[in-house]
Amino acid sequence: MSTLTLLKGTADRIERQTPAHRDRAVDGLRALALLAVPTGHWLLGGFTLDAEGALHNASPLSAFGALAPAGWVLQMLGIFFLVGGYASALSYHRRTGSAGAWLKGRIARLGRPVLGVTAAWALAAPVLYAAGVPEATLRTGATLVIQPLWFVGVYVVVTALTPYCVRAAHRLGGWAAAPLLASVAVVDFLRYGPLADSVPSWLALVNILPGWLFAYQLGVSWGEGRIGRRGAWLLLAGGTVLFAALLTLFHYPASMVGVPGEARTNSHPPSLLVLALAAAQSGAAMLLRGRLAKLLARPALWAPVVVINLCAMTILCWHQTAMLAAAVPGSFVGELAGLTTAPDSLGWIAARVAWIPVFAALLVGIARYARRFEEPWKRATVVRRTLTGLLAAGFAVFALGLA
Repeated sequence: MSTLTLLKGTADRIERQTPAHRDRAVDGLRALALLAVPTGHWLLGGFTLDAEGALHNASPLSAFGALAPAGWVLQMLGIFFLVGGYASALSYHRRTGSAGAWLKGRIARLGRPVLGVTAAWALAAPVLYAAGVPEATLRTGATLVIQPLWFVGVYVVVTALTPYCVRAAHRLGGWAAAPLLASVAVVDFLRYGPLADSVPSWLALVNILPGWLFAYQLGVSWGEGRIGRRGAWLLLAGGTVLFAALLTLFHYPASMVGVPGEARTNSHPPSLLVLALAAAQSGAAMLLRGRLAKLLARPALWAPVVVINLCAMTILCWHQTAMLAAAVPGSFVGELAGLTTAPDSLGWIAARVAWIPVFAALLVGIARYARRFEEPWKRATVVRRTLTGLLAAGFAVFALGLA
């Protein structure tokens, strides 16, 4: 049997097993947002190699500010929260038990893969150190591994607010997200406006919850049927105009991710620019929903979407490990273009693009084993669960530089 025949048979089997009521467009949007995470990190994250052969994080954005627009496309967390809100609203209405039981189940689905990757790294780090990997490399790797996991904590909090988001959607429709936008705008005015010198730095943290809840609330309102095509066009047009105004008139940083050496960042915590982009992306997603659904009616396109969604947390938790699986061995070889050389030339960009299929292949290989962390831990004893939690906590302490 040829590979093409095998793939076609798999796609046909997935097609037959897909329920007729499945919202393929929403799953497709989730898959797109998921793939944007590793693609963005693999393209916009690099390394330098010091005299002792240790790896240190670096970014091509420091040398190539013109790459910032790539982040406007690859920063799709707004879409992820939008789809998350949409799916959570539907799931919340379908629940058979209490709201607490529903939330507990969703938290468990998010938490198992996080505990899995951090516990695995806690076990691997001493082995790697004994094998000669410098401590500085291990700390660099630990930072990269734990960096995307902030998202899980925020997502758990906004998921817990689903009942309130549903009520807000019933009362205000799509406008339920407007107070969240206003809240971020006020905080941004205080920390970037004329009073900036007298505002404490911690005030920026106030933006974390409303900043990411904004797109989630839009998703809940969408799932409740309270945002139609007119609302979608308003989001697309309003978000685009606000985005352009913030860049040109208010001089927000063009990069959607943090750039080493820059005093301001848009994403940590989210600035008003992030919400403007999320609004525009959300409007576009709503308007393209019908076309995307028709496109994904094709089994050959639908099958990859199903696979990506089934491995969602595995992709999120392990994609940095896949890159490190190439970079750490590469650091023993020396300077490899696009991998362990400084990301400060056009040659590095071309070489990094060539490395991405390697990272993807490594991620697929890792996912074959790491995927089990997403499944219910039915055979895990209390001792194993406790040990896993302790290992994960220990790795977090190391990654955050507390030990």
